[in-house]
Amino acid sequence: MIITNDERFETLFRQYEQSICSYLARLTGDRGVAQELAQETFLRAYRAMVRGERWDNPRAWLYRVASRLATDDYRRRRLLRWLPLRDGHPDPQQGPGEVTVEKLAVQAALAALAPKYRVPLVLYVHEERPVAEVAQTLGLSVSAAKMRLSRAREMFRDAYLSASELQDRRREKR
Repeated sequence: MIITNDERFETLFRQYEQSICSYLARLTGDRGVAQELAQETFLRAYRAMVRGERWDNPRAWLYRVASRLATDDYRRRRLLRWLPLRDGHPDPQQGPGEVTVEKLAVQAALAALAPKYRVPLVLYVHEERPVAEVAQTLGLSVSAAKMRLSRAREMFRDAYLSASELQDRRREKR
């Protein structure tokens, strides 16, 4: 039985559409933009299939395309809003005000990072992708991806502490 490009694409789309959309929503902070970028990602995948391209790891290829599209969109807009890393999973010990303050601090910390560091951090921490897949997605060696993640975590930690302190000062003024 011969599988057509349309059938291969439909399988690929069903398998990855939701995760690519969620990933792009976290990168862009906007569901509508994320859906547009996801459509473009899958359009590029379809065109590549028609050209006869095959991938060893289709998920990594899709994430790489989606990451590049999000970075290009960021460059065009020069504005990127971030959703919290722990989207919807607050600490049960925290009250609503504390959760909001933490979300704002996370958003500010992520927004402070250059896309070069945001993308691997979101892939690794939120999307729970292994370092090897992060490396493949970004077209890096595993050691380069580890170094970038290490730097991204350090930058995020510094930015988060600064944002947390700022939020604390704002709360004290009220």
